[in-house]
Amino acid sequence: MAPNGRNLSAVTPWWRSAVIYEVYIRSFADGDGDGVGDIAGLRSRLPYLADLGVDALWITPWYPSPMRDGGYDVSDLLGIDRAFGTLEEARELIAEVHHLGLRVLLDLVPNHLSDRHPWFQAALAAPAGSPARARFIFRDGRGPAGEEPPNDWTSNFGGPAWTRVTGPDGRLDQWYLHLFTPAQPDLDWTNSEVREEFARTMRFWFELGVDGFRIDVAHGLIKAEGLPDLQPVGSAPAPDHTASHPHWDRDEVHEIYRSWRALADAYADPRIFVAEAWVNGPERLARYVRPDELHTAFNFDFLLAHWHPSPMRRTIAATLRAHEAVGAPPTWVLSNHDTVREVSRYARPADGRPVRRLDDLIARPADLAAGRRRARAAALLMLALPGGAYIYQGEELGLAEVEDLPDEVLRDPGWEQSGHTRRGRDGCRVPIPWSGLEPPFGFSPPSASAPPWLPQPPDWRSQTVEAESAEEDSTLTLYRGALRLRRAHPALGDGTLRWIEVQAGALAFVREPGFACIVNFWSEPVEPPAEADVMIASGPLQDDGRVPADTAVWFAVRPRPGLSSPGW
Repeated sequence: MAPNGRNLSAVTPWWRSAVIYEVYIRSFADGDGDGVGDIAGLRSRLPYLADLGVDALWITPWYPSPMRDGGYDVSDLLGIDRAFGTLEEARELIAEVHHLGLRVLLDLVPNHLSDRHPWFQAALAAPAGSPARARFIFRDGRGPAGEEPPNDWTSNFGGPAWTRVTGPDGRLDQWYLHLFTPAQPDLDWTNSEVREEFARTMRFWFELGVDGFRIDVAHGLIKAEGLPDLQPVGSAPAPDHTASHPHWDRDEVHEIYRSWRALADAYADPRIFVAEAWVNGPERLARYVRPDELHTAFNFDFLLAHWHPSPMRRTIAATLRAHEAVGAPPTWVLSNHDTVREVSRYARPADGRPVRRLDDLIARPADLAAGRRRARAAALLMLALPGGAYIYQGEELGLAEVEDLPDEVLRDPGWEQSGHTRRGRDGCRVPIPWSGLEPPFGFSPPSASAPPWLPQPPDWRSQTVEAESAEEDSTLTLYRGALRLRRAHPALGDGTLRWIEVQAGALAFVREPGFACIVNFWSEPVEPPAEADVMIASGPLQDDGRVPADTAVWFAVRPRPGLSSPGW
């Protein structure tokens, strides 16, 4: 038993109900004063995470990297980047996390490596058809002299997905595939060396004590034989899943994950995986979490749902149905380091337009006060749903996207590759505020030699951990209370729910034993259930106890005699 009372060997697998906190390590806490978050800073803030009430933390890539894409361009799978610390510090961190009764997940980046990785450097020095090039996806170009890319695929960050190299003899040579930046060449997962290297990597970190991995681009490892053009398929799988996309969500990827599950299950305390899989619909997502594949997968349909009861209920119901069919728990998420913070998403009108990227929102009018109310209500909704959940750092403080970063500080590769037309993801990656009245807000020590790597808004002084810890109605207090109740209440975590019909504009459901949740999106105030006590509310209720718009409430309920429902 850990010191805080958490049992790390519970009969029910811990991951089925876990609330996991995402640490974007560059922006969490700076221990050495260089303006960049690191392991030392993270270690100093571990008591905060334990007090918050989460079960585990996921750390974004801390491996050696040229940092062309925030560390997702890995040049050494078995080390720690000097900007973040040392391997010995990593070992000590893992031990401290476990001492606090928490678990730790790392990021695994299997779709690509850095172009600085020794494998790719060897590939550049080797001729076409060599074993060194076979680890990546090199192809001859089209056209009489091979001057055109092998197909019409495009990079996720803008521009072509192919770059031509110069061969060992100094002449223009083959092209290599990079679905992201040119500094991130895609690996060929039909190659046995690639598969063996990642198995070795997982074993290395598992034996160091890591409890699992978040899998980056889990839907993208396998490319169609022959690398056919995207057209007429398009940039994403068709909604009806009948079109076979040449590089996203291909059926062949599941054989890889079956082998990974066997590797993880071989440990006495089985390790776990969570997939970043952008796919079309819950049924496709559930394929990744079948009993012999991955444990969990982020539900991005929930993240992207507008603040409206119809898409929310539709997404929740479809997710529960698809996951129940394969015996897996859903994994709910409101934001992460790749998407606009939920306060800023919910501040925009729910008009059906996309809400994933800053460019989707920046020109649309925002009501941040409404966005914060809705984000607080969404947090209670998420934490009341069956399964597990992820919290992105700063979410518990109610931080909004920083939408006005100066052009000259933008670091996201999409900014450059789009010709400065896409603002990118920096606005959700600004270092979080801990204390004080002005930047760096405790992110760096007082003796810091450099400012935070991205500038913090001065008005964050009211949203520091220090400031919100002193306020009874702060978002941080709400999260701490909800996580405490979630851990204690037998109805919450893994399980099922039953919908209760209420007036249009609201959602309500019951979880047994004795729990009910109402979320009022935009209706007139909603009556609470009979024989119910308020456990926690995202905002003030009406004087008569009814739930107003943009508010969620958890109730402890007692069934009335002869009724199985809580008495609506």
